[in-house]
Amino acid sequence: MKPQLVLASASPRRSELLQQIGICHVIQAVDIDETPWPHESPLAYVERVANEKSAACRALRSDDLPVLAADTSVVCDGRIMGKPENRPHAVEMLTLLSGRSHQVYSAVSLRGDGHWQAVSVSEVTFRTLDQREIDAYWETGEPCDKAGGYAIQGLASIFIESITGSFSGVMGLPLFETAQLLAKQGIRVIA
Repeated sequence: MKPQLVLASASPRRSELLQQIGICHVIQAVDIDETPWPHESPLAYVERVANEKSAACRALRSDDLPVLAADTSVVCDGRIMGKPENRPHAVEMLTLLSGRSHQVYSAVSLRGDGHWQAVSVSEVTFRTLDQREIDAYWETGEPCDKAGGYAIQGLASIFIESITGSFSGVMGLPLFETAQLLAKQGIRVIA
């Protein structure tokens, strides 16, 4: 099948989500500086990073395939939590999330005939975690490259008491919003 778009991400989860809705794509990851700007809001941050990823990928391409990029951030107490740098950082993140609610912002940027963006904001509530669980979870290797230090689709699913919003958005690509953007480009999930 001929690719319908370029996914500007190395995330296997984003690729799997596109496959789940039947979108044939090629992958071209881009490397941009994802450091939050001083006083940048979580919403402005995810929108900017998704936008920069799609622009950087578009600049590398010589074809006219649309480019889809996304950025996801876990936010607790207004603080953007990146990926854990090491074990102590992951333990700090998971301890902060324990027994509380936090937000997950997921922005999508699509460049084709035009440029469109959408954002999903979800609320995730963790049950209280004990130190032994946090340590054991780190040992699985799962939190190493995940925003906020957890993967909702993996073992961390047992930590989640409730979610309001988009499960796929928490995974890294909100499919409802993505399908709406794809339709603007003429790519229909269900014809």
